[in-house]
Amino acid sequence: MIKERPNCQVELNTLDLKVFRSINIAIFSGGVTKDKEMNQVSCSTLLPDWFKTSALIHMRYEAIDPQFFVRNRERLLQNLKPNSLVVIHANDIFPTNADGTMTFRQNNDLFYLTGVDQEETVLILSPDAALEEDRAILFVRETSEQIAIWEGDKLSKEQATEASGMKNIQWTDAFEPAFRRLALQAENIYLHTNEYVAASQIVETRNRRFISRCQELYPLHNYERVAVPLQQLRMVKDPEEIKFLQKAIDITEAGFRRVLKFLKPGVGEWELEAEYLHEFVRSKSRGFSYSPIIGSGKNACALHYLDNDDICEDGEMVLMDVGAEYGNWNADMTRTVPVNGKFSPRQKDVYEAVLRVMWGANDILRPGLTPSEYQKQVLEIMEKELIGLGLIDAEEAKKQDKSKKLVKKYFMHGTSHHLGLDVHDVFPANAPYAVGQVLTIEPGIYIPEEDLGVRIENDVMIGEADNVNMFANFPTTVEEIEAAMAE
Repeated sequence: MIKERPNCQVELNTLDLKVFRSINIAIFSGGVTKDKEMNQVSCSTLLPDWFKTSALIHMRYEAIDPQFFVRNRERLLQNLKPNSLVVIHANDIFPTNADGTMTFRQNNDLFYLTGVDQEETVLILSPDAALEEDRAILFVRETSEQIAIWEGDKLSKEQATEASGMKNIQWTDAFEPAFRRLALQAENIYLHTNEYVAASQIVETRNRRFISRCQELYPLHNYERVAVPLQQLRMVKDPEEIKFLQKAIDITEAGFRRVLKFLKPGVGEWELEAEYLHEFVRSKSRGFSYSPIIGSGKNACALHYLDNDDICEDGEMVLMDVGAEYGNWNADMTRTVPVNGKFSPRQKDVYEAVLRVMWGANDILRPGLTPSEYQKQVLEIMEKELIGLGLIDAEEAKKQDKSKKLVKKYFMHGTSHHLGLDVHDVFPANAPYAVGQVLTIEPGIYIPEEDLGVRIENDVMIGEADNVNMFANFPTTVEEIEAAMAE
């Protein structure tokens, strides 16, 4: 058969292409183009050298350069104390009911360091270990006959090396003796916890269980939080991450444009959700990067409205907060548009007020500014717009204290959050913004008494002189949206 990719065509014997659906990759075991050496493919010079000779090609996603994960591990090691050991486990596969389970979602810190998107994976880093081969070990689940029948093949050791750039790959049943051996050589043990400020800790994770067991086995070691250096590292995005984030955003744009053509009075919110999902999946995304919010009329005033079960009526606005994932990176978009394709005068006034706040926030979202100071300045911009809309009185606004209760009646959430492998990506508390960070800008005005809520959200990368608008191709202004809906 012929497997076509952009600027790349590879001739393969069907029997020699083994597809691993659970991890979305294919492995060449032979049968390449006759005039090429084994495992060589004929590709455009636009592709990196590692891709041209790689035995691992992602069937759903573009392959991630394993040097990205090598760089991440090297940077983490620079932030460790001497004589340290790092252990990070994969996430569990979480249950639903009866024998049902949720779809597996990898621990993003483990993925950031290894590129392996598979359950029961464990990473050990021990840079000062006595033996060189012990300084970085990746443990992956071995494919048994039973697993092959019910789930399909898991990563081989060779495939894990291809993905991660790591040489020492072991099966997970080898983890325990390796860990005990290396723990006795270390003074400091770095373990993993979810330290996002708004994280829920209801469920005990595999890493949390390991912390308890590790401290019971080795109570006299010094324990450190690996989340602290990883938060610092993940805040600034590598060019490889920017590429995947932009791809997720481009897929989101395609979904948005599809919905603009489909939307009309009488359509169900769930139908809009289905249009997005269809476009996302056909574009090689696994789907939504978070539960979609599609709220028409008064539903737009509920910030985390997830029912999506109402009818979009003529004369209403519909708020759509959705994003596609791609390769585990996430887009985050909000657009609010008129159901009938035309803004009423009041809808236009509110929409353009929110748009001015978004552009104003972009101007002040610069390196060195802290999130708390940024939000304070955005509230000042929003206050002027709410006065202009007649929602708050200018004299009363002057009298309010720093809490800005009058403003927060109509704009009650934060303006920006970091974006990356997590939709609400990790960051140290109130850490200043810096070049290379990717954030959302998402102001909104919510007027329940008018059954009207408007939020507009772009994703931007902070640049040296100016921010890069990663949503540059999206219809955003009133005129652009009306034109796109009229197509």
